[in-house]
This record gives sequence, structure tokens and C-alpha cells, in this order.
Amino acid sequence: MQASADSTKMDCLWSNWRGQAIDLLYWRDIKQTGIMFGSILLLLFSLTQFSVVSVIAYLALAALSATISFRIYKSVLQAVQKTDEGHPFKNYLEMEMSLSQEQIQKYTDCLQSYVNSTVKELRRLFLVQDLVDSLKFAVLMWLLTYVGALFNGLTLLIMAVVSMFTLPVVYDKYQAQIDQYLGLVRTHINTVVAKIQAKIPGAKRKAE
Repeated sequence: MQASADSTKMDCLWSNWRGQAIDLLYWRDIKQTGIMFGSILLLLFSLTQFSVVSVIAYLALAALSATISFRIYKSVLQAVQKTDEGHPFKNYLEMEMSLSQEQIQKYTDCLQSYVNSTVKELRRLFLVQDLVDSLKFAVLMWLLTYVGALFNGLTLLIMAVVSMFTLPVVYDKYQAQIDQYLGLVRTHINTVVAKIQAKIPGAKRKAE
């Protein structure tokens, strides 16, 4: 019963997180998505100009300047008005921020499952369990060498973030046309793969 309850809680957590992510990527709340998108881009562009240490230090100084200024302003205001409202961040200071043992265990289990599946897949590819899949992976790595020569990691990350916040909306608007072109590309790729399988000994899948 306990395992079933934990699984239900994990499913609910994943469902909520997924729903929030979809709302962000599809711009369901323009203000919230705009703030998130702009903040991430600002951080990434800052990293292209400054070191990670400098960016973290500047962000910390900006946050501290805002909170200290607000604390002093509220203290002065309370002194002038002779009120006793207490600490302006009292509600946030009393808020529970620590993760419970159950939450840590849930996240650890998810991470462990992801790492194990990734390791198994990499072992399958590098040890050529399926020749066609390993060849596809090799082609992908070869293409990435050219991508890496043209763009650095931060540039690729910026492009990935921009794509995350634009492609879902574009696909939702032009889904029929995009699916048609993707179908043509998929058919062409499958044809090429089938020709390769026919010419390379041992490249055919076991199911065949």
C-alpha cells in the first residue's frame, strides 16, 4: 500500500510539473512566460560576457541590494509612522524550505532510474548490440563535431532555450504542414536505412 501511495504521489508531482512546463512553453500566461524566458536569456547572455563566478556574484549583489534597501525602507517607514509591523520578510523567513526525507528519496529514485537507463543505452550503443542503432549514433556524433566547431556550448544553450520557447508555439499553429514535411523526411530516412541494412552484413534487426 505504501509503495502504491508513493507511486501515486510521484505521478501527481510529475503531472503538475509537466502541466506547468507546458503552460510556460505554450505562452498560456504571457507575463509569467515572458519573465521566465527573459530571465534565462539574460543569464545566458551574461555568461557569454562574464565568468560564471562574476555572474553569480553580480546576481547575489543585485538581490542583496534590493532586499537590504527594502528592509531599510520598511524600518524607516515603521519608525516614522510609529507602527510595529515586524520584519518585512517575516512570512518568507518562517516558510518551510527544507526537503523531507520522502521528497529526497523520490528525487533520488528518479535520478537513479534516469542514470541507469542512460548507462544501459550507452552500453548498448557503444558495444554494438544493434549495428544500425550504433551507426546512427556514430553519424549523430560526427554531425555534432561540426556543430561544436561552429558554436560553443553557451551559444548552443541559448539556441536551445529560444527553440524551447518558440518551436512549440509554431508547431501548434502549423501542425498539419509540419507533420507533412516530417513524414516525408522520415520516409526518406527509412528508405536510406533500409538500403544500408540490405548492403551491410549483420545490419538487419533480429525481428527481421
